[in-house]
Amino acid sequence: MSPSSGSTAGGTAVTLTGTGLTSASAVRFGATAATSFTVVSDTLITAVAPAGTGTVQVTVTTPGGTSNGVSYTYVVTPTLTAVSPNQGPTSGGNTVTLTGTNLTGTTAVAFGSTPAVSFTVVSPTQITAVAPAAVAGVVSITVTTPGGTSTLPNSYFFVNAPVLTAVAPLSGPLAGGNTVTLFGSSLVGATAVRFGSTAATSFTVVSDAQITAVVPAGVVGPVQVTVTTVGGTSNPVTYTYLTPPVITALSPTQGPISGGSTVTLTGSNFSQATAVFLGAQPVSFTLVSDTHLVADVPAGAPGPVNVTVVGPGGTSAPQTYTRLSSPGI
Repeated sequence: MSPSSGSTAGGTAVTLTGTGLTSASAVRFGATAATSFTVVSDTLITAVAPAGTGTVQVTVTTPGGTSNGVSYTYVVTPTLTAVSPNQGPTSGGNTVTLTGTNLTGTTAVAFGSTPAVSFTVVSPTQITAVAPAAVAGVVSITVTTPGGTSTLPNSYFFVNAPVLTAVAPLSGPLAGGNTVTLFGSSLVGATAVRFGSTAATSFTVVSDAQITAVVPAGVVGPVQVTVTTVGGTSNPVTYTYLTPPVITALSPTQGPISGGSTVTLTGSNFSQATAVFLGAQPVSFTLVSDTHLVADVPAGAPGPVNVTVVGPGGTSAPQTYTRLSSPGI
């Protein structure tokens, strides 16, 4: 007999193979008559199992008598109650745990209309299944056993992998602590933002297209920034750690309180300078090279003032410029 088991609700079509079956007048599952049966040949009968429970003996009756019995087992219909996790990448390959009842003997697990890549029956109440690849969206999960089919509607979400298109600003100091904005798509549900292999100090998902992240400390040079969600890990975008400007000399080191003069700064890492300060006052400047720039000196009170250069890598250590009062007689 094939199959040798079916649902307690009945309705399972079984095939009986034997001899002397041509004149069959009855097919019984235990004491209960088959819902229907068809004599195909002297060696073959198809029958629809009635409702029942447990293991019963199936017999065929003809004018010649009643056959020996073969065992048929009624299996309780499975139920699915939960899936964890309930989402994963469109590429599939992740393992999910299905919870329910009467899962022993499971013959198929499907995500929507697509079979699971593989599955393992852990116990009568648990199955682990490897999700297949699919398009983004929600699907139902179905489990099939000899006892029937159970479906958990709209229970699993296939999620697109995140995509990054830009990071702003493109660079910052070695010490980190500055905030950057990442632009892209499918960023909702981000679980990690990494600068190279280092996790962002913190991050906030602003929208599906934007994340703000606090940059961790790093070493000089470019790193690849990625975002991870349940849909996978994004393509990288490049962020560069920069050293701060360094001032090694000023020329001249002093000038009149009336201003109107200039001072030449010698040092390094000036090429990305964004501001020059005399004390707390920003001044206009001209970049000559990565090692030289010329800053305008405005009028100010007599005495020393710190000169600093600001760039994406931070602020330089100060050098002193002194304003002098005009001599008097």
